[in-house]
Amino acid sequence: MSAEATNPGAPSRRRGRPRIDLRRLGRAALLGPVSRGGLSDAIGHVAEAHRAHHPDADLAVLHKAYVLAETSHRGQMRKSGEPYITHPLAVTLILAELGAETTTLTASLLHDTVEDTEVTLDQVREQFGAEVCFLVDGVTKLEKVDYGAAAEPETFRKMLVATGNDVRVMSIKLADRLHNMRTLGVMRPEKQARIAKVTRDVLIPLAERLGVQALKTELEDLVFAILHPEEYEHTRALIAADAATPDPLAAISDEVRAVLRDAGISAEVLIRPRHFVSVHRVRIKRGELRSTDFGRLLVLVGEDADCYAVLGELHTCFTPVISEFKDFIATPKFNLYQSLHTAVASPDGSVAEVLIRTHQMHKVAQAGVVALGNPYAPLEAAVSAEPAEDGERADPTRPGWLSRLLDWQESAPDPDTFWSTLRADLAQDREITVFRSDGSMLGLPAGASCVDAAYAQYGEAAHACIGARVNGRLATLSTVLGDGDSVQLLIAQDATSGPSPDWLDHARTPGARIAITGWLAAHPEGASAPAAAPRRPVAEAAAGDAVRPAGAHAVVDLPDATVRLAGCCTPVPPDAVTGFAVRGGAVTVHRDGCSAVARMRSVGRDPVGVRWRATGEVRVTLVAEAFGRPHLLADLTEAIATAGAAVVSATVEPPSEQRVRHTYTLQLPDSAGLPALMRTMRDVAGVYDVSRAAQHPATA
Repeated sequence: MSAEATNPGAPSRRRGRPRIDLRRLGRAALLGPVSRGGLSDAIGHVAEAHRAHHPDADLAVLHKAYVLAETSHRGQMRKSGEPYITHPLAVTLILAELGAETTTLTASLLHDTVEDTEVTLDQVREQFGAEVCFLVDGVTKLEKVDYGAAAEPETFRKMLVATGNDVRVMSIKLADRLHNMRTLGVMRPEKQARIAKVTRDVLIPLAERLGVQALKTELEDLVFAILHPEEYEHTRALIAADAATPDPLAAISDEVRAVLRDAGISAEVLIRPRHFVSVHRVRIKRGELRSTDFGRLLVLVGEDADCYAVLGELHTCFTPVISEFKDFIATPKFNLYQSLHTAVASPDGSVAEVLIRTHQMHKVAQAGVVALGNPYAPLEAAVSAEPAEDGERADPTRPGWLSRLLDWQESAPDPDTFWSTLRADLAQDREITVFRSDGSMLGLPAGASCVDAAYAQYGEAAHACIGARVNGRLATLSTVLGDGDSVQLLIAQDATSGPSPDWLDHARTPGARIAITGWLAAHPEGASAPAAAPRRPVAEAAAGDAVRPAGAHAVVDLPDATVRLAGCCTPVPPDAVTGFAVRGGAVTVHRDGCSAVARMRSVGRDPVGVRWRATGEVRVTLVAEAFGRPHLLADLTEAIATAGAAVVSATVEPPSEQRVRHTYTLQLPDSAGLPALMRTMRDVAGVYDVSRAAQHPATA
């Protein structure tokens, strides 16, 4: 594939200004300084872009860094045939155009010197200070491991740690990958595909989470061209054909300007073209493209309140498409993005999507964390830029999702688990906010359940979670949470309790999945939180058992053993039961037919003999399947009370195809009454089945 074929950012009437000619920069770098305010022509373009965002920036340090980079890389060439210095220059220019501050640009110019030249970190520290040295070292660490398939997990683990210490490290890495992707056409097709896949799976989602949309969208287009060349060419042809016709958004933008001018609202109205992948996605979504689908209107104003004023005028003077409205100002995205999204129809029926935001919101939308500048600047008066002894620095701008990733990556048991969970987390494109019982907020990915909330709040202490209250009502741990829900997690006091294998079916966050997997690996019996057990089985160890109390001989009782009933099968008398010894001298009891029994026997776990000892009351969980009707809950609870049982907790699942499922945890005076109770419940009108629960539900 040619370099042109992998460069979808070629200029057109809708694509913005062309890129700087890097070959000319390369020649300038080799020929030495040219008068440009004391800077060489090669670094002059970077200086101009930097001054556009930071008029008072001191350019002397950039010139000093360029001189060191140029002299140290002199004689090195890229595979494209250009002098190697063109690469750090291009990376730095990308960041300068995004508004990166001087320290980031200095480190960007030097980011390959320690890895590829004789320059040392000590020299960088001596000439440019500890902060630049810290950033260069972070980027260098990311480059020391090959991006081959076998190395990917550990590579990105290192990348994540470096990013967590300072998000500017990741910014430099993303700009580095963007320039490499722009020039990927000189490599073999198979290597292009491998690099493009890694970019697609990890770097693009990271760019999305860091909010650097300008880098993310171009990376998406470059990957699209390599991995899906036919779809890319088709999309390119559609965009080219549209560019040759009058732009229908131009007329709508004129109408919008007139409306806002008449309303006295000062605003800038621009036509913002969609990039290749965005056009492709719209085509897949709609089936065919409308003439207005190749771009969107962008309205920029001065203050937050002006955004809502613009929205009001547009919805008054045009016909709004209500389904397209989204307010990301009141509820910003997890990556700092803020904007109002809407769509309006003009009198001739043309529909235009409109983005409304302030100039500052637009800067952050394009550059994300890059636009925030030096995250440590507010702290410089109080603390040194030097990292702490453990290498960590407190970044006040670190996004919540990044803090969570840093927490669980340390717990990942192996690189493959880390890699799979990283990719799964990065695949989440939306975040929700839930409220804890103390009123504080907890950020979770969309689709997260109470299991995820438990581990996000309590860490490994969530192993003992037995249920939750969602918006004040009892709920199972499998309950999927919505944005704005309030969650109270119920934690058992039994320190030996643990999660069920079924929890993995409901866990969406890496932290939860890694913690659950680790616990289950250490406890093959897969026991869950203990059910209350008024009738306790007596454990006894037979000759040859794997676990005995100290000093035991032939057959002995274990009256002091901690005995718990497995939540996976909830045994009650007179069920035939089998016990297995677990850590701490405890014994977990399962029904004989439980799949956990067969699984533990298959791995050579020796059973511990158990028998029931009558102590009166029992607790059992029953599931009633019924056709939905009014007063069903009242009739069922009345039948339960008539049978002499007490309701400990009850859960009613939402109806599905006119069918409902009620789950009750009940206290019975004696197990002998269980069959009669189940028959009584089945006799309730609309109930077609009552069965023992396979999983102990949440209890208050």
